[in-house]
Amino acid sequence: MSDSEHKIVTVGQIDIDLKKFHKKPDYSALPLLPTRDFVLFPGVTFPVQLGREATLALAKAAEKEGFPIGVVCQKDASVEIPGFGDIHDIGVVADVLNVFELPGAATTAILRARKRIRIESPAMSEFPIHPNILYAKVKELREQKPSDSNDIELNVIASQVKDSILNLMKHSADVPKEVVVNVNDIDDPALAINMGATHAPISPAKRQEILEENSLTKRGLMLLSQLRQHEEMLKIIQDVAERTRGALSDQQRNAFLQQQYESLRKELYGDEGPEADLAKLQEQAKNLSLPDDVRAVFDRECAKLGRLAPQSPDYSVLLSYLELLLELPWGKFDPTTEDIAKAAEVLDADHYGLEKVKERVLEQIALMINAPEAHAPILCLVGAPGVGKTSLGQSIATALGRKYRRVALGGLHDEAEIRGHRRTYIGAMPGRIVDALRRAGSANPVMLLDEIDKVGSDFRGDPSAALLEVLDPEQNSHFHDNYVDVDFDLSKVLFIATANTLSSIPAPLIDRMEIIDISGYLPEEKIEIATRHLLPRLINDAGLKKTELKLDADTIGALIEEYTSESGVRQLEKKLAGVVRKTVLAKVSGKTWHKRLRPSHLTELLGPAPFMREKYEGNDYPGVVTGLAWTAAGGCTLCVETSLSAGKGDKLVLTGNLGDVMKESASIALQHVRANAQALGIDPAVFENTTVHIHVPEGAIPKDGPSAGITMATSIMSAFTKRKIKERIAMTGELTLRGKVLPIGGVKEKLLAAKRAGITTVLLPEANRKDALDIPERYLTGLTIHYVSDIKDVFNLAIES
Repeated sequence: MSDSEHKIVTVGQIDIDLKKFHKKPDYSALPLLPTRDFVLFPGVTFPVQLGREATLALAKAAEKEGFPIGVVCQKDASVEIPGFGDIHDIGVVADVLNVFELPGAATTAILRARKRIRIESPAMSEFPIHPNILYAKVKELREQKPSDSNDIELNVIASQVKDSILNLMKHSADVPKEVVVNVNDIDDPALAINMGATHAPISPAKRQEILEENSLTKRGLMLLSQLRQHEEMLKIIQDVAERTRGALSDQQRNAFLQQQYESLRKELYGDEGPEADLAKLQEQAKNLSLPDDVRAVFDRECAKLGRLAPQSPDYSVLLSYLELLLELPWGKFDPTTEDIAKAAEVLDADHYGLEKVKERVLEQIALMINAPEAHAPILCLVGAPGVGKTSLGQSIATALGRKYRRVALGGLHDEAEIRGHRRTYIGAMPGRIVDALRRAGSANPVMLLDEIDKVGSDFRGDPSAALLEVLDPEQNSHFHDNYVDVDFDLSKVLFIATANTLSSIPAPLIDRMEIIDISGYLPEEKIEIATRHLLPRLINDAGLKKTELKLDADTIGALIEEYTSESGVRQLEKKLAGVVRKTVLAKVSGKTWHKRLRPSHLTELLGPAPFMREKYEGNDYPGVVTGLAWTAAGGCTLCVETSLSAGKGDKLVLTGNLGDVMKESASIALQHVRANAQALGIDPAVFENTTVHIHVPEGAIPKDGPSAGITMATSIMSAFTKRKIKERIAMTGELTLRGKVLPIGGVKEKLLAAKRAGITTVLLPEANRKDALDIPERYLTGLTIHYVSDIKDVFNLAIES
């Protein structure tokens, strides 16, 4: 049975013998029939559906025996077995004229109301019909009839009630024609008001309120007021465009329209419709500390969302925007570690070497611990591929105890990728910075801007220009993303950029960053990295035991020098992975393998070595000098050869694929020796008929840079004086025409290259003394360094007497 058990139904005209329905009601113990949502009025005959066992038994007994019953309305229609607290005190005494069953419907009883009654107290019946039937002592309520002077007013009210009811019935397809005829034929004003209240489209609560009114005149006015409001509502429904205000206020009209609109939307979309989306968003917003300007934007956009239909394209766009707005970490900050020793331990555990870089990072962490509100500088790690720039950023986040997010900038051409797209565009999205913050869930993460040197620009804009705002500590506290369209504070984000070179980064962008150069790892450091990190991880990932594969330092060193050529450890990791795979293959195939690898085993596993190990080639001839050079893969030795021949053509011939700067160094070196020939013990006339040929071996490899100046000058001096260079000596430095030795770069890499090649003495510019002091002493054992400021010092130290 449905919840609305006593709803109005259409019943044809039934001829009923009313003779047996003249018994007086027993007001001392009147049986009560509670209705769920129907209010019966005096004098009205009306059909009511019955579904509960108790009410059905009572109706059948009353119809059979002809005794009257009390009809009262429940306060809550959902109560199945109502008690006295669940029903209204005022109802009517009524006769059950007939009980019958309609095809396809529930049992129906036709009730005819007599008088109004009030329940005084519960009562007991000597012959209870059903255990759930209530009996009550009731009192009949008399109607307050109007005086003669008010008869006209009552008649006018009743007439208007009839007109309103008939007008409403014309617009209702559910009202049978015979009901319209019955209402039209009523002459008694009291019956007209009661009949109107029965058929009026008003709520049960309003009907009950009207029934409880003793004065017929007031009852009619109350009913007429409700009917007038409903007529106005019908006009609004029929012609909303004309916005007929009538007797309703704007507030009432809007409330009604909103109610109708919400009913339609609920019918279309159920509980998962727009209201559910809006309620979910507003519930989330309650628990967030949104800034005032963000809260204002959120409320405005929510109101707009509530007016949109879900089928509208703007609906999904606006819903996605509001969801993103709530997902951003407004005011959410991760605590920064205050244990500087633990931070240092994390950096040391993750990265071997890079002492200067780790020292600078620890300085920054200390500053953030001591002054949390201070603006964090933008760090830019510059170095060759594979030196650990990206992993260093992740280690910094771990050391700080913050979230870590990486933003890849390589190949970026669209400015909107940084600032976001405007929401007017199809497929609009927030920029990568805001998206990274959303994914981090924190307003102070460590954000790595990877490959910042590979950002491009075209007709879509210049992302580097957008990065100027992101990376400026004085501006990024009000970073504006076009999609979010409200400012976000980036000042607490620790930005770390990475690059392979500074040459492709715009100067204004470089100016906003603190450059930290990561030149690469020394071979000794690579051995430690392979032993501590790379090899254990590869062995574990391959499912091998530690005892099944071991590489000592000599083997790893041979692998580094003969099979890799890089500043970082990326190629080294690949070669080690190749060794591990060969071992696994042998194990799975049931073959024997070398559990402790020696350098001699590498050729068997990896094939012939593509690179030659650094070695001292000797200075057996005058004019042959060992220089030191820096490459992207680290330091190396460079042999410079000078040969003299008779000739009157070109005085200087250069071979070996030399760059412009190196050619200039050769010209300066020759000019200095020629200008100081007498002081150096050389006949100046010999230069007129001599061609000087300078060659740097490995001609297929381009070479350039100013640091070979003193090497070339020494080679020329040795060739002209026919004095050999001392054993196992190498040099590097830039030369001027005055003979001054200028500082150069890559000192650490060059010194270690000299040591690997078996050099015992190195000549460095005096100005580079400080650079050599930064190198751990254990790496320089067995190496003697002389610092020179003039080319004469170089000649005295390098050339044999």
